Amino acid sequence: MTTVDREQVKQMIDEDAAEVVEVLAPDHFDDFHLPGALNVPVGDDFEDDIQATVPDKHRPVVVYCLDADCDASPRAAERMEALGYDRVYDYAAGKRDWRQAGLPIEQ
Repeated sequence: MTTVDREQVKQMIDEDAAEVVEVLAPDHFDDFHLPGALNVPVGDDFEDDIQATVPDKHRPVVVYCLDADCDASPRAAERMEALGYDRVYDYAAGKRDWRQAGLPIEQ
C-alpha cells in the first residue's frame, strides 16, 4: 500500500487512471463522496464485494475514508493486498480533506 495525497488523487481521477473506492458505510457515502467513487464498505463481506466491484487486481485502486484519524482505508488496503491487488493507494487524509480544499464532490 502506498499513501497518496489530495493532488495525486485528483490527478488519478482527472486522468481516469484508477478506481476510487470509499470504504465507509453507505450513509456516509450518500452524504458526500469523491467524484466517480464506488462504495465498498469494510465489513464481513469486503473481500467478496471488492472483487465483484473491482475485478482487475492490476488496476490502480485508491481507497479512502473520512480523515486521517479513520483507520478503515488502511485496513481495506491491507485486505486488498492480501487478495492479490498490487496497486492499492490509501488517500489517508480522506474525504474531509478533499471537501475542505473546495474540490468537487458528489451527493
